[in-house]
Amino acid sequence: MRRPSPISTPIALSPSAVPHPDARILAALRASGETGASGADLAKQLKVSRAAIWARIEDLRRAGYDIVASPHHGYVLRATPDVLHADDILSRLDEPRLIAREVQVFQETSSTNEIVDRLARDGVPEGVVVFAEAQTAGRGRLGRRWFSPPGRGLWFSVLLRPPLRPQAATQLTVISAVAVARGIERETGLHPGIKWPNDIVFGERKCGGILLELGAELDHIRHVVLGIGIDVNVAAGEFPAEIQETATSLSEQAGRPLDRTALAVAILRELEAAYARLRRGDFHEVSDEWVRRCTTLGRGVRIQMGGRLIIGTAEALDEEGALLVRTPHGRLERIVGGDVTLEKRSTDQPLSVP
Repeated sequence: MRRPSPISTPIALSPSAVPHPDARILAALRASGETGASGADLAKQLKVSRAAIWARIEDLRRAGYDIVASPHHGYVLRATPDVLHADDILSRLDEPRLIAREVQVFQETSSTNEIVDRLARDGVPEGVVVFAEAQTAGRGRLGRRWFSPPGRGLWFSVLLRPPLRPQAATQLTVISAVAVARGIERETGLHPGIKWPNDIVFGERKCGGILLELGAELDHIRHVVLGIGIDVNVAAGEFPAEIQETATSLSEQAGRPLDRTALAVAILRELEAAYARLRRGDFHEVSDEWVRRCTTLGRGVRIQMGGRLIIGTAEALDEEGALLVRTPHGRLERIVGGDVTLEKRSTDQPLSVP
């Protein structure tokens, strides 16, 4: 299969050019605000010529960035386009970091999980993030197709190499769901819930999901491909007919279009923090918040696991992130996967997160 091309390929300034010059220029412009940043100062910071800075600024303008130049104020960033740009994402993230140490953005690909899986098998270190503006074969859990319209959402995958046993991989789904929910909340003011194991929801409607794919030995995980899909600016009528009754988007919930890049940055920051806690052995700090956000606990559930159907009440999350379900016979079942259906309830109470 032909490898998809990124939205834009960085232009080499010179053999001694610093990594991610566009990211550093955008970070400097944001930091300077209306005061502006002079071409001379930018050239000094990046150790390149003023002509090279001008060429970079022109490249950013062609990509849709509104950058004005003034003899008195230098370059001022007025507005950014509604496109995902790797250097723009990098320019908004703190250093040092593990998650998003490298970012790639593709105009279109079959699946970001497929790209990251290839990177993982090639031995690339953890922390790489791959976004796509559109996916032609995006997928969710249990092989389901994931609707990924161009420019309407966040479709991305993260390469991780956690120090976990395969049996504890559910912890990664838990911390990722919390990170996504927190990122959405911080950036939009909305309060999403989490349906076990991987859905981001508002009431009974889903706006996002998480797909975990492992490369593992018997006693350790070699790598994890963490796929995240979020419907950001999808209009209600754009969803396929089969999911229009169960799907929603963040813009539909907020009543306004949302900045996808700002949201991506907020989620990556939260994922960095949650993953750091997991690596320190503090999974309980994240799982406690998951419990507060969870819409599954206390509900009647039907879980299809292959040819086996489990019916009961979701009671708790165990120390490794598995769902504990009490059956009508009083037996406590430990669930690590499967297709979960919640019993209907007459009204949905607002979710309150302290």
